[in-house]
Amino acid sequence: MSHLTRRSFTQAMLAATVLPWSLAKAETAPRIVSLSWEMTEHLLKLNVLPVGVADAQVYREWVVHPPLPTSVPNVGTRTEPNLELLAQLSPELILITPLLEDIRYKLEKIAPVISYQDFTQEQDNQVLQRSNLLSLAMQVGRTIKAEDELLRMDQHLLLLRQQLLQHFNGQPPNVTVIRFASPTVVYVMGPNSMPEHALQRLGLSPALAVEKSRWGALQKPVTDLGQINAGVVLYIGPFTQQERVFSTALWQGMPFVRKGHLAEMKPVWTHGGIFCIENLAAAISEALMQLPADTGH
Repeated sequence: MSHLTRRSFTQAMLAATVLPWSLAKAETAPRIVSLSWEMTEHLLKLNVLPVGVADAQVYREWVVHPPLPTSVPNVGTRTEPNLELLAQLSPELILITPLLEDIRYKLEKIAPVISYQDFTQEQDNQVLQRSNLLSLAMQVGRTIKAEDELLRMDQHLLLLRQQLLQHFNGQPPNVTVIRFASPTVVYVMGPNSMPEHALQRLGLSPALAVEKSRWGALQKPVTDLGQINAGVVLYIGPFTQQERVFSTALWQGMPFVRKGHLAEMKPVWTHGGIFCIENLAAAISEALMQLPADTGH
């Protein structure tokens, strides 16, 4: 239970007692509608196909992994679900986050509702999402599957960490992950963000210190990246205005740019469930492995 606090484990156990499906229907999971992308990811990893998902098409474009079959219908947005369509789907369970607590009473007229905590500044988001997965697994009779997937992920992360250590001769560089919001503004992935949790699991430290926030991503002017001297900057693609930014004297004058300590990560979702850490770690590792072994030394 190294990745799960006692409090989070207790919350998971309590949530698992709300409904009896984990015992009564262990072989056939209930008909579930997910109004949360994080819980959609968890369901799919547990081999439970939801009967409806909020912002389903946008999930397929942004989250991507695990893939959501096109047969799963969209049920409105994550902030405004389509209640009429929800009722037509006859779900046995609806999954939400605190974002929808104000309409919980309406949803409960359709089916039982379970709310799973989402990203917060007060608690470790990695621990939180791990707890959410285990709680959901208990509800749908997939605890063994959840534990197997977590073990597989942990082993994969350890392998990626060892590969990076070998590539950089035991001295991997400090790394900061960003996403461009515009040519002049970036989101810096800082403390408690899933990208930084991925960096930690890979044995890497941030190249730029930023303050803690709920989602872990802070908007900063591009010029703040000039503070990074020896570290590496990884930017999450795609960035369609790359030429406009990268050709400027300001950008080319930044220390990490002059040293070639810059690489693009493949598109990856940064605010997902527990397994998005694995996806992020794989994308981070792939980008770093393209850099020379002495990068950051």
